[in-house]
Amino acid sequence: MKSPGLRAYAIGYLIFLYAPILLLPIFAFNDSKIIAFPLSGFTTQWFVQMWGDAQLWTALKNSMIISGSTSIIATTLGIFAARASTRYTFPAKGGLIGLIMLPLVLPEMIVAMSLLVVFLAISVPLSIFTVILGHVLITTPFSVAILSSAFQSLDNAFEEAAYDLGEGPVATFRLIILPLVMPGIISSLLICFTISLDEFIIAYFLAGADTVLSAYIYGQFRFPAKVPAMLALGTILVLVSVMLLSIAEFFRRRGIAKTGGKDTGGFL
Repeated sequence: MKSPGLRAYAIGYLIFLYAPILLLPIFAFNDSKIIAFPLSGFTTQWFVQMWGDAQLWTALKNSMIISGSTSIIATTLGIFAARASTRYTFPAKGGLIGLIMLPLVLPEMIVAMSLLVVFLAISVPLSIFTVILGHVLITTPFSVAILSSAFQSLDNAFEEAAYDLGEGPVATFRLIILPLVMPGIISSLLICFTISLDEFIIAYFLAGADTVLSAYIYGQFRFPAKVPAMLALGTILVLVSVMLLSIAEFFRRRGIAKTGGKDTGGFL
């Protein structure tokens, strides 16, 4: 029997968690520069203002480069790490996988400051490249977690059958293993892309003179007249993030069903 108190707590928690997000589109379409109730009327001028901001497009282009590169590199590293952790046994396996997953529990502020100190010490100029390195560090554990589930759900009989038919390890991995875990790879790409696009702390510390989207949005909140346009942008980003996460979850479940594995829970 479900507890009424527990149900009320769950509902209250969800309202507390998502109410601020639901307020974004309300004020994004509000015909006032003041973010407060009562609403003044309906308008789309903030979306027009956002669309005409050239600096915003520059920041968006930089963020697309960062997020796209991060998702590809992190997923590639995740494939290797997940395959090794689920298929092979080697010395210090637990410790090495633990080190890979460590950024999941480290505060991003500590990671960002540590990377900043290292880059300055070895005279690496802060740029889009350093942001990509930082984002790869924090997104690779997510890729490993997703792809480990995909590799664990594989039936070893497929691989053994390929060996019996004369295929080598490389051909078997390319022709048999990769197609079977492709939904997990797509899911990893989308999740890493979304995390990188939304990430602020590492981008703020490591971007240098290059403007990235998250840092640009943060800077615009210093000017009250720019706030409604940033709320309009936030509304679009929320919709895009939900869409990408939904697609990622679809491919994750499709991959589990394809390999005959058991679904132990996902992103949504």
